[in-house]
Formats: sequence, C-alpha cells, structure tokens
Amino acid sequence: MRIHVDRSRCVGAGQCALTAPALFDQGEEDGLVEVLDAEPDDTQAAAAAMAARVCPSGTITVSR
Repeated sequence: MRIHVDRSRCVGAGQCALTAPALFDQGEEDGLVEVLDAEPDDTQAAAAAMAARVCPSGTITVSR
C-alpha cells in the first residue's frame, strides 16, 4: 500500500491525524498533513482508507 498526499489541497482539518495517528500528523508550523508512514503494511489498510474518506479536501490518496 502507498499513501500520497497533496499538501497544497490540505485545509488542516486534522481528521486524518485523529483517524489514523500512526500514519498521519499535522505540521507544527502550518497545521497541514504530514505522512508518518507512506508505505504501511496491510494492518493499517483500513485506517488509511478511512482517513482518505474523512478528509474534507480530498488530499489523501491510498493505492496498492
């Protein structure tokens, strides 16, 4: 699995970090998404997919 984010689309809502804290965080200076693990194992698949779904700006893409 591969996680990609388009930080230029991020609005800093933080839903990704709340939904999947092992995979996402927010930057301290700008509050925008930061990927903690861009290639997580399959145990994180559901969390990554949920984070992509709840992102209000569609910043997160998960692919296999």
